[in-house]
Amino acid sequence: MSGRFTTRRIAAPGIVPQAQPASVEQSAPAAIKVPAAAEPPPSASLAGNAAMAGKLLDAKVRLHRRLIEEINLAALEKLPEDQTRSQIQDMVAQYVLAERLALNAGELNDFVSEILDEMTGLGPLEPLLKDPSISDILINGHECVYVERRGILEPLPVRFKDEQHLLRIINKIVAAVGRRVDESHPLCDARLQDGSRVNVAVRPIGVDGPLVSIRKFSKKPLGLDRLVEVGALKPVMAEVLAAAVRARITTIISGGTGSGKTTMLNALSAFISEKERLITIEDAAELQLQQPHVGRMETRPPNLEGKGEIRQRELVKNALRMRPDRIILGECRGEEAFDMLQAMNTGHEGSMATIHANTPRDAITRLEQMIGMAGLPMTVASIRGQIANAVQLVVQLARQSDGKRKVTSIAEVTGLEGDIIQMQEIYKFVRTGTGSDGTVEGHFAATGVRPRFLAELVNLGIKIPGSSFDPSKPL
Repeated sequence: MSGRFTTRRIAAPGIVPQAQPASVEQSAPAAIKVPAAAEPPPSASLAGNAAMAGKLLDAKVRLHRRLIEEINLAALEKLPEDQTRSQIQDMVAQYVLAERLALNAGELNDFVSEILDEMTGLGPLEPLLKDPSISDILINGHECVYVERRGILEPLPVRFKDEQHLLRIINKIVAAVGRRVDESHPLCDARLQDGSRVNVAVRPIGVDGPLVSIRKFSKKPLGLDRLVEVGALKPVMAEVLAAAVRARITTIISGGTGSGKTTMLNALSAFISEKERLITIEDAAELQLQQPHVGRMETRPPNLEGKGEIRQRELVKNALRMRPDRIILGECRGEEAFDMLQAMNTGHEGSMATIHANTPRDAITRLEQMIGMAGLPMTVASIRGQIANAVQLVVQLARQSDGKRKVTSIAEVTGLEGDIIQMQEIYKFVRTGTGSDGTVEGHFAATGVRPRFLAELVNLGIKIPGSSFDPSKPL
């Protein structure tokens, strides 16, 4: 067949060409020049060398733009997936033939999948989002992509054509949740349709190009039993935590970035009674509570005029007017800490929140600092009294050097002595060394302290045997 060729109009239902397409030679040059320094694209399997791979990446982006002009996307999205694929495959096959791209049937099928990802999804990100082994996707500019698998970071040969290609994907993500990112607002928190959390930083904040961090949403939230299976904690520790949630023991979940705080919060929420009304407050909604009566709220950034911002503090105040039994704060990071403690002290026992801190004591100190951010005329003793009366349990998590997450401490807040908040550790993780393969070695241990809230558990008919706190017995 001659290289001169005109794209055929497709008359199948649902895909309506919007204009008579021009010939391939008119819309794109026959010879595709590939920069000498081009990096291998994500579809390196489509070709045997970097030059062909670069040619395919360039062709994919140009073909995507061409199809956008020729196809009614609104109608396309309503078609069944197999019919959509068939229609697009027909057009792609003609284009590949005209461009003289050497692809076999399998490679053509992969190329069609990538075009579909560009048109209806998030382009090169789609295969990563579909990979269940990946928990985080980290993009440092359009040529550098890392992922986290089982707690370990690894680079991938995924590439975007250029910075504009990556920015187009970013804008598609943030626009879907009514947010924007540009030079005047270079930072943005957003979420994907499946609930995955996204953070974006573009120029001038991102010095070498856009920075994107995606924390993937687990389609099947991990329960406490599953956390026990993977070694994050021991069964007896899980039993005590589950009992504390049932007994409405107010709990703070503390840990560093990526330590599993949200996962633990979701797991503990499974033990809240279905008769209770829950209100969740988050910057970007990602909690997966399993109760039927849940009201979800998330913050809103300012608009173009710098107005209309709704912060967590306003949402906490509003939640108190919504007749909640418990308030779940996705992450406590500022002045909303004061309103949250007020709620915990006024009939909303059993509320939960996460906080960034390295130890239970650090978590309490951070709460003090955040309450101070509210700018209220309170003494240190008054602030600490609020915390001691509100918070009863701190669950500390950490990601170990081998990538595994563990509950490193469970501590109880016992009250205030003088102006010092008193705490006692109930369980802890004792690290004993590192294996030859880098695996962290250690064991969980009870400290011998019996928590004071055991009396509350007994009043509710929940019995925890005394042996669960015996340090002489292995957990």
